[in-house]
Parts: sequence; structure tokens; C-alpha cells
Amino acid sequence: MKFRSLTRSHTGRVVLAAVPVAVVSSLLMAGVANGAVPVSFAVSGSQFQISASQLDGTGFSQYAGVAPDTAGKDHQVAIANIKSATLADLCQSVVTDTPMGKVGLLITAGGGGSPASASDLQIGMTDLKGDSTFGNIRIGVDASTVNTAAKGGVGDFAQDADTVKIANLQQTAWSTQASVFTLTGMHVQLTDGSKGCF
Repeated sequence: MKFRSLTRSHTGRVVLAAVPVAVVSSLLMAGVANGAVPVSFAVSGSQFQISASQLDGTGFSQYAGVAPDTAGKDHQVAIANIKSATLADLCQSVVTDTPMGKVGLLITAGGGGSPASASDLQIGMTDLKGDSTFGNIRIGVDASTVNTAAKGGVGDFAQDADTVKIANLQQTAWSTQASVFTLTGMHVQLTDGSKGCF
């Protein structure tokens, strides 16, 4: 069964170099990357924040794409793939407007020297900040030839690397999926929407 990504590559789009980050998600589904559980879904109407004091990953690629929502609108994203990652002091936050006002959800994990871990990630992101180091990076490769299982469209701009390290990471994203996500010391809390990861 063929792996289906939550975002689509977008022919002709060129994205500036960026790096991936694993994010906390309710889609903690084993077998996605092996095709056992095909994934295709519409994103919500809210982007979310992710931060980590340190990300260490292997098997990285990135290319342009879109994340569709339930209204049929495509959101332009940088599709980032990472084979395996550990994340120290991981945080995810999202704010939603409700009839009772703004409601926030704040999730933390991977603190106290026991980082969270994830494998076979794909993220549809719009912004990223941090201090990054790449091992054996290739910039400007054809997106259909990147060194990860998930690939982009023929002729599209892409980059890949054997390893990636990001310190003081801050990211905004529309979507993510992972085959396995281990959240050590997870804490989920509702907020009034005034508190985020950054």
C-alpha cells in the first residue's frame, strides 16, 4: 500500500532553505511510513506553534507543497521530512476561537534530560527560527530525488541532508504526521489563549 502524505508537493514553487522539526500531534499512528495506515486529511483552520531547546535528527528533506483544509483552500507550506529525531523541552500550542472566547491548548514533553522522540515525520510548516547545523547537505536537488522515502514533484527545488541539529527552535505549522511519537513526561493543559510556546 502506497504511503500518502498529508501535504502535497507543488510543481513550480521554490522555497528558501528551511529545516524540519518534529511536532506533538494527536496523530500518533504506527505504520504510516510503511504504508500500513495511509494518511490523507484536511488541516484545521488554525496554525500551531512548536518549540524545542534542541532537535537532533537524521534523514532530512524539504520541498514546497500545499496543505488543503476542509473548505478546499490550499495553504502553501514547506514540506519537511525527517526520519528520526529527538527533541528536548518540546512544546506545542494552539489557540482556537470558540463561542466562549479564545481557548488555548498547551502540550509539553521531553524535559528533565529525557527528550521526546519521533520517527518518519512529515511537517507542513510556514515559519522556522533557530540555530541549525547540517551534515552532508545538498541544496538545489530535484525534489523527486531527495534521500528520504517521501519525495516532491519532478523539477521542484529541494534540499536534503544526512543529519540536522537545531538549537532554540521556534516553528509555526499547519500539519504534521509521524509513524511513532514518544512524548516523555507529557503534560496537556487548557489555557485562556494568552500563553503559547513563544
